Amino acid sequence: MKALAATKFLFASLVVVFLLGPLVAVLPLSFTDSVFINYPIPGYSTRWFRELIEAESWRRSIVNSLIIGSGTTALATALGTLAGLGLRKTRTSLLFSSMRTLFLLPMVVPAVVLGVGMQLLFARYELVNTYLGVIIAHTVVAVPFVLVNVSTALQGVDTRLEHAAASLGASPRTVLFWVTLPIALPGIVSGALFAFATSLDEVVLTLFVAGPNQRTLARQMFSTIRENTSPAIVAAAAVFIVGTIVLALCLAAIRRRPS
Repeated sequence: MKALAATKFLFASLVVVFLLGPLVAVLPLSFTDSVFINYPIPGYSTRWFRELIEAESWRRSIVNSLIIGSGTTALATALGTLAGLGLRKTRTSLLFSSMRTLFLLPMVVPAVVLGVGMQLLFARYELVNTYLGVIIAHTVVAVPFVLVNVSTALQGVDTRLEHAAASLGASPRTVLFWVTLPIALPGIVSGALFAFATSLDEVVLTLFVAGPNQRTLARQMFSTIRENTSPAIVAAAAVFIVGTIVLALCLAAIRRRPS
């Protein structure tokens, strides 16, 4: 048994090294003082992080990402939570399976197909090249993540608590806001974090529905890679990596929070 456990641990360690190796290799390059992305690093500097703040294109893309990410998070969290609450009451019916599949479709449909469809639809309503259009597009792919997390959290809600509150005279709205949602709050927050991360990472839909004024950090990185490979891309990638680690730590802390 000990040999089997050691083998599993070794295999898991190798998988972790394989997955994290490229990330570890990228981080030091973000501190290079050279204009080339290569090893060995001639010297260390924070010039490329300063460029993210000082260069208008990078600074604007970061601001756009925060604006669009915040709007997407708010809208996706609201819609995903409402969908989770609505589907909770129809869990054993055929309607539940059909509606849940419909909500989860954006997770499996190719982003290019979604992008083309959204561009045609948004052009009709003059939403192309607008912040609202980009937020709606990102919300479409973020809602499934919120729905999955909220639905999982709602499964842990003891209905006896809701019935007890109702039997004591609480209205359905009071039961929802003071019993159901507080218990499901960790799942809601987890879904919100996933929605924000999805928005930050989305580039394909942004290419279809966003204009020059709505260029996000992910799209700026994509465009810079095509035009000119610069260590500023590595610095931006380092920001993404650190941000992802912070989000992962937040998710871990939320999930370990006692219910």
